[in-house]
Amino acid sequence: AIAAAAIALAGFGTFRKGLTALRHGRLNINALMTVAVAGAFVIGQWPEAAMVMALYAVAELIEARAVDRARNAISGLLALSPEMADLRQADGTWKSVAVAEVPIGATVRVRPGERVAMDGVVTEGGTSIDQAPVTGESLPVDKSPGDAVYAGTINQTGTIECRVTAAASQSTLARIIHAVEQAQGSRAPTQRFVDRFAAIYTPAVFVLALAVAIAGPWLFGWTVLAAVYKALVLLVIACPCALVIATPVTVVSGLASAARRGILIKGGVHLEQARLLKAIALDKTGTITEGKPRLVEWQMLTTSVPKARAEHIAAALAAHSDHPVSRAIAAGLTPNSIEARSFAALSGRGIEADIDGERYVLGNHRLIEERGQCSAEIEAVLHRHEQAGRSVSLLAAASGVVALFAVADTIKPSSAAAIDELKAMGITPVMLTGDNQTTAEAIGREAGLTDIRGNLLPEDKLAAIQAMQKQYGATAMTGDGINDAPALAQADIGVAMGAAGTDIAMEAADVVVMNDDLRRIAETVRLSRRTHAVLWQNIALALGIKAAFLVLALFDNASMWMAVFADMGASLLVVFNGLRLLRPERKEL
Repeated sequence: AIAAAAIALAGFGTFRKGLTALRHGRLNINALMTVAVAGAFVIGQWPEAAMVMALYAVAELIEARAVDRARNAISGLLALSPEMADLRQADGTWKSVAVAEVPIGATVRVRPGERVAMDGVVTEGGTSIDQAPVTGESLPVDKSPGDAVYAGTINQTGTIECRVTAAASQSTLARIIHAVEQAQGSRAPTQRFVDRFAAIYTPAVFVLALAVAIAGPWLFGWTVLAAVYKALVLLVIACPCALVIATPVTVVSGLASAARRGILIKGGVHLEQARLLKAIALDKTGTITEGKPRLVEWQMLTTSVPKARAEHIAAALAAHSDHPVSRAIAAGLTPNSIEARSFAALSGRGIEADIDGERYVLGNHRLIEERGQCSAEIEAVLHRHEQAGRSVSLLAAASGVVALFAVADTIKPSSAAAIDELKAMGITPVMLTGDNQTTAEAIGREAGLTDIRGNLLPEDKLAAIQAMQKQYGATAMTGDGINDAPALAQADIGVAMGAAGTDIAMEAADVVVMNDDLRRIAETVRLSRRTHAVLWQNIALALGIKAAFLVLALFDNASMWMAVFADMGASLLVVFNGLRLLRPERKEL
């Protein structure tokens, strides 16, 4: 009676699921446990039947908690986003409202120490923000008007006001969580293999147990009860629980580990396949470079104008233009009070204006040639800058060229190190860009690349990816623009730069790097290799332990209790082994 009560209390759910499975012809773990425990009870092994079910229930609880830990590593990110936001009212006052009620375009306020409630763009104030939950950045990032902020990040130093750019349900953080949740539901290659194997393995175990129960007395002289007992022990030992759970917990742990570092991987298949990469195509603008032109050098070409005045004149002219090159020059020079009058834009060539009664121009090489002010000396200087991939603007007056300003899209500090890492891992990096070949080669050489291909249209990038797949094998594509989307979709793995990337590029990609750091690609490959190793460790553990105890059971050295410990012990081992992926990456890996 006590044994029956224990079985009912601990195993009612298992029995119900097991009987349902048997009725539908599905031989899963619940069906195996139901047959084994019912059989043990029938042949009089009541204490063992009760203990088997009790141990199974406890082990299932521990296992569920362990698996939840992997899932909670991602779902816990959702709690980072505040439920309330300070919203500016029509009369200029502030009111705390639920984030779901805040419309796009509204202005919200974030004080020091608070979490950013919604994605937005800073409109007023400056601060430093910890973006680790979203982008994986280890250091706080300075923010000023015009910079983007993400829901769930932490405002550290100053009060800022932001214009909301996305609804709460569509924030960057929410999209990360949604994409990873979808990825958890997909089957990785190893998981599909294990599912197919288990579908054959489980019926085979039932056949083996039935053969032991029927043929044991004839072949080995066992009693009928002893043969049935051995068959039941075999059933419990051979439960494929550890094998079936080995892959999901490992893949989920890998996806969670990547998300914590600002790497969004859209499925276990991509997590596993990253280890196979042999080549990677890299876009230039926004991927290897910052994607924002900056004034990198300027020099005087005459002594007739003081250097400080030349700087002030150029700044005044550049401030009147919205061209990216002009904006870069204005941002790189000292602001001043000089006023430019009678401003005019010279289409495709530059700008001109009157300053203190004299007409000045700030334009390109073509404009200076049209004015007849070019010389061999200026041509030599221009050639040097153009060879370095820079856009050059010249400041000139009626008397001649005054100064030269060189603007360039500068390489990211991490790009060269990232490319070195990829090479060290046996992955061949190639630059594919729409920029001219001269600019591409200047940037590529600085980044450490040797295969540099410029002047490519979107269809050319697509064809280049197809050629690389034939030449090298598994190929990844990294980009951030609409023109990269076809190549991202064609590549074995598409990697989008998330912070600066377009929505189309992010949708087409399989992996999104939230902080635009190329070093995250090497991290993804290393994580893929670790995940693959852990997956096969788990499969070996699950099958090896079972094989050892099956032999013991056949030779009368295993009891029902040992069978439970073998099955549940193997399950817990593979779970905890899979959870190791949640720990930070070791440098030697």
